[in-house]
Amino acid sequence: MALTKQEIDFLKKIGRNIKAIRAEKGVSQTELADLCGYERSTLNRLEAGGSNVTAKTLLKIAKALGVTVVDLVQ
Repeated sequence: MALTKQEIDFLKKIGRNIKAIRAEKGVSQTELADLCGYERSTLNRLEAGGSNVTAKTLLKIAKALGVTVVDLVQ
């Protein structure tokens, strides 16, 4: 099932937020991927908005970055 433009825009926004918070905290993609138990390529896709992120993934990323899930999606 294809995503709508609104859904794609939302996923891209989440990806930008993850990338910005990660960079602000001085954490590399590789470091964050390791902390979350993911491949760096998976995290790269999430940050690019090219993957439909799950609630569980958002929780893992938020915990690893020391932020709330709301920080990632607002």
